[in-house]
Parts: sequence; C-alpha cells; structure tokens
Amino acid sequence: MKWDYAPAPESRDSATIKPRYDLFIGGRFVAPTDGTVVSTVNPATEEVLAEVAFAGPGDVALAVEAARGAAAGWAALPALERGKYLFRIARLLQERARELAIVETLDGGKPIRESRDVDVPLAAAHFFSYAGWADKLQYAFAGREFAPRGVVGQVVPWNFPLLMAAWKLAPALATGNTAVLKPAETTPLTALLLAEIIEEAGLPDGVVNIIPGDGSAGASLVRSDVDKVAFTGSTAVGKEIQRALAGTGKGLTLELGGKSANIVFEDAALDQAVEGIIEGIFFNQGHVCCAGSRLLLQESVAEEVVRKLWARMERLRVGDPLDKNTDVGAINSAEQLARITSMVEAGEREGATRRSVSCALPEAGYWFAPTMFLDVAPANRIAVEEIFGPVVSVTTFRSPGEAVEKANNSAYGLAAGVWTDNGAKAFEVASKLRAGVVWQNTYNKFDPTAAFGGYKESGFGREGGPAGLSPYVRFGG
Repeated sequence: MKWDYAPAPESRDSATIKPRYDLFIGGRFVAPTDGTVVSTVNPATEEVLAEVAFAGPGDVALAVEAARGAAAGWAALPALERGKYLFRIARLLQERARELAIVETLDGGKPIRESRDVDVPLAAAHFFSYAGWADKLQYAFAGREFAPRGVVGQVVPWNFPLLMAAWKLAPALATGNTAVLKPAETTPLTALLLAEIIEEAGLPDGVVNIIPGDGSAGASLVRSDVDKVAFTGSTAVGKEIQRALAGTGKGLTLELGGKSANIVFEDAALDQAVEGIIEGIFFNQGHVCCAGSRLLLQESVAEEVVRKLWARMERLRVGDPLDKNTDVGAINSAEQLARITSMVEAGEREGATRRSVSCALPEAGYWFAPTMFLDVAPANRIAVEEIFGPVVSVTTFRSPGEAVEKANNSAYGLAAGVWTDNGAKAFEVASKLRAGVVWQNTYNKFDPTAAFGGYKESGFGREGGPAGLSPYVRFGG
C-alpha cells in the first residue's frame, strides 16, 4: 500500500489579474511616457499573466517629481494621522490576503502555503508595527531631534516582492517620507496590487509611487533627485549603487547577498535540526538572501544528520506552486535556472559529490530538484558563492572554535543558525559569528519588531523594528 497526497489546488477565482497594469504615479495609474510594456510570466507554466508598463527615465523623473511635491504636506501631517494611513493599508492587505497570496505565487513561483502563511501576513504585520511607531518616534530615537529625509527611492527584489515592499515603505511613511518604489522586473504584480490598496486607503497623491521596470529604471531612480536610497538585491548591483552615491550626501542602506552557515552540534535535537535545515535552504526554492546554504555538521553526528536529511529531502513535494501540498515550487526565471545549473555543474567539476532528489519535474516552466553536495572543500565555488537556489553544501567540523572559523570564512555576513541544546554554547558561538541575524534551534523566522541586516558584502543598515526607522530620518536641529 502506498500513501500519497491528493492534489489540493488553490482556486484562481479569488484573484483577478487585469490584462494590463500601468505605472502608479501621483496617486493614479498612468501610461508610460517613454517606457515600454512587457509581459510578466508565470514561471511554473510560462503562461503570460499580464502586460506591465515599464518605466523609462522620463517616467522615473515624473515619479520623483510627484513624490517631491507631496513631501512637505506628508511630513507636516500629524504623526498620529500618518499612522492611521498605515493601519488602513495593513487592514486592506489582510482583507485581500487570499488574492495577494495567489498572485504572489503565480508571478513568482513560490508555493501557495508560503505566500499565504508567510509573505502576506508578514507584510501586513510590518505596516501594523510601523503604524504603531508613527506617533512614538521620539522614543525610538531617544529624544533626539530628527526630520524625515524627504523623498526616498526604493528598489526591491523578485524573491519576496510584496514583503520587501512592506519592509521599505512602512518605515519610510511612518517617519514622514514620500517614496518611489521600483519592484523587480519579473515579479511586479503584487506591488501593483499594493498600489491599488494605497489608492483605496486614500493616501495623498504622490506620497507613494510605484514604477515597475528593469535594471535601467533602477539605475535612473538611484541617480535621480532622491534624498535616500534603499536597495535589496545582489551584492554586485549594491556595489554599483554605493559607487554612484559616494560623495553625494544621499542616505543609503543595502541588504545584499548571503552565504549563511547553519551549524549543527552533536548535542542538538537532530530531527528538529533536520526540519530547520529544510526550512533554511528549501524555503522559496532557496531564493532567500539569508538561506542556510552552508550546512556545518559536527563530525560525530554528520553521518546521521546527512542520512536523516536525505530521507527528508526525498519526501519533499516539487510541483505546482498553487497546490497546497507543494513544498518546492518553480525557479523564478529561466535566467536564474541557468545560474543554478551552472553553479551545480561547477560543484561537480570541482570534485564535490552531488545528490539530487529523483522526482518528476513538469515539462513547462523552470524547475530544479532539491540538491545536496557532500565532500565540499572550503574553496569550492558552491561553498563560497551565492547560488540562490535549492542547493545545500555540507562540510564538517570538530570543535565550536572550528565551526565559528568556518562559518566566518565568507565574504558575506547576513545570517546564521546554531543548533544545540546547550544554551551557554549557543550564546558563545552566536557572539562570535559575524552575521547580522543568528537563529538558535530555528531558521528563517522573522518578526516586524526585530532588526534584520548584514555585515561585509551582505550590506549595511537595518530593516525592521525601531532600528529600521533610523535610516529614514536626519538627526540634529
């Protein structure tokens, strides 16, 4: 007798995707003046979902001009009133949660249970949290004098389109700034639904402007007349932005790539750790900046953990992202699939042992089976470079000191995980890890009241909690 899951597809009836979406500038949707219109595609089926206007340089300038025109009025609004607007946005996100989750899954390829249970609720939670902070900023800033920066340009990635928009817009609005947001070119739809919500919430015209576009639109926004730039994306692009803004006096925060270590000690609850490893690397197909892509196992339990992990990986369900039973959905784009494939081939060429789950992959769309690499050397590309896919590399260590040394042997420093039932050991190791976030006996757990950000080539600045407010203000008289 064989037990299996019956299909449990989420109905698309709760989400209406318009044939075309324009730019959201000055409180209304407008056609691009010098931009183009492109198709956004479902990566699981390669089906065209909608036509989306992309901003050109002139459209970027119009959006910044609209934000500049609204800046003084928004900053002068009583803080309690600004908080009420954020609260309305949060409530509308909740009301449209099912629709947003479906569209996020269709446009990005992630499993519906992740969109439904993580992305959308956390996006609403960030707006709720910063709605509460709007009239309490003097406590966040310890009584220092402050003022909003003015107009902020924000560029968000394709892996968490709605959530990253919330991370950036909510603190910017709470502190009295206006914003121009550029969503990623492959996943613009939920940002445009957020524009509809902002319109419904009645925000003054120009306070939030949302302009989909490609990398050239992002470059135009960074170099435009904005007072602060917030970027989440690749380290290479982050470095270009930093060079472009050097000496300009503009504020900048960067949340970039990662190659995060997930450290399992011999005294950990191993079954719990295996679930955390799965969550750390296969959540959202590994399209996570802080993914636990470097698994460090203490030698005494390495063989057992690998055995348990492989058995668990073989039970992962890969397939239709709209199926509520799916664990691993589609890779976001053909370009990203090509990069993952190239990195995995490099790992094999360099002598690591590849183990990929044997599963039937759909013929259409972009897919990659969950993969583990054993016998990984510290200098292997798969141990050093960010893959941004469902691929975990396994290495071993003998002592806590060696674990810390190997974990910190990276150009990145975004996150880490520590698995042990010894609290003193956990705190000692965590204090020595050069990572912005360290989880103990869990992984990929986020809260709007907690700060997130990295060190080294993972960027600088923090998002979330009261620490996420500071980048959006100027201190002093």
